[in-house]
Amino acid sequence: MGNLQKKISTQTTKELQRWAGFTKALVNPPVDYERNREAIWKLNKTTLWYYEPKERKYNVPLLLIYSLINQPSILDLGPENSLIQTLMDEGFEVYLLDFGVPGYEDKDSSLDDYVTKYIQRGVRRALAHSGAKEISLMGFCLGGTLLTMYASIAKEPIKNIILSLTPIDFRSFPKFDQWQNSLVNKQIEVDPILDAMGLVPASFVKGGMRLITSPVYYSHYLSLLNRGADSQYREKWGQLNKWTNGHIPMTGAAMKQIVNDLIIDNKLIEGQFEIDGCPASLSNISANLLVIGSNFDQLVTRDQITPIMDLVSSTDKTIHLLNSGHASLPENGAIPSYLANWLPARSVS
Repeated sequence: MGNLQKKISTQTTKELQRWAGFTKALVNPPVDYERNREAIWKLNKTTLWYYEPKERKYNVPLLLIYSLINQPSILDLGPENSLIQTLMDEGFEVYLLDFGVPGYEDKDSSLDDYVTKYIQRGVRRALAHSGAKEISLMGFCLGGTLLTMYASIAKEPIKNIILSLTPIDFRSFPKFDQWQNSLVNKQIEVDPILDAMGLVPASFVKGGMRLITSPVYYSHYLSLLNRGADSQYREKWGQLNKWTNGHIPMTGAAMKQIVNDLIIDNKLIEGQFEIDGCPASLSNISANLLVIGSNFDQLVTRDQITPIMDLVSSTDKTIHLLNSGHASLPENGAIPSYLANWLPARSVS
């Protein structure tokens, strides 16, 4: 009887610790840690950050370009949960193009502006700052789409392109097929709405993401409840949850282009997309290419990612499919194997 009571007491203590940790993670927001970086260029809301490695092992720097709907903190959540830190530890010079949070005054900023005013100028500034002859570019989600647009008109020396969970082919939206059909058939007109709004609020962006990812979205709360007693897991969960809920507004002009030129007309795949009047043909891309997709991503499906492989002129091109969702973090402080096996050998001029 004594052993049974002891066992029950131990289980009860564990349950109380688990629930206490779960509640603590929900009530207490994570503390943002001090990032060791330098702002080397700014334009409007956009900042080009530089992360200097202790030892530079490669003479081709890497510039990261994140999406338009979230802040890029997912790339550097903390010392143990940072893609940027792992890249620095491996000897890469890392640059991050942070578009910032647009305001109503930015409502007329288009995809053309993001490509030419921010990405192209950011690439030139990174090259000048590094003193490198070539550069590697890595884009995430819509940041990868913008990167692809830029690469199709770029005059700058791009050696490597990495596209992570990047939508390129917009002909299929499994979760929004009826909405897409209504847009294509002109049953819904979004231009007057976007013109009136000027800026798509962050709450609208967040709501759209929830429609796509629910009910899977709620599963991370179950993970927290299961591991609530683990303080390290709670810290990692809190940082990721903060990023997940940190959606930002999108300019009306950019959203109009996404809807009309990509979702309705699929111009990027069809070879009809233009940047400032210049044809943005995917066949102009000849850099070494690594495309990362996922078998289980509900936000950006394989069918939206893989068609680029047949449209670029690159002779060195690789595709890697993950068995994870849309957001994943480095494990054990190491660069993901698919990146570690690909990038270093291609980062020496």
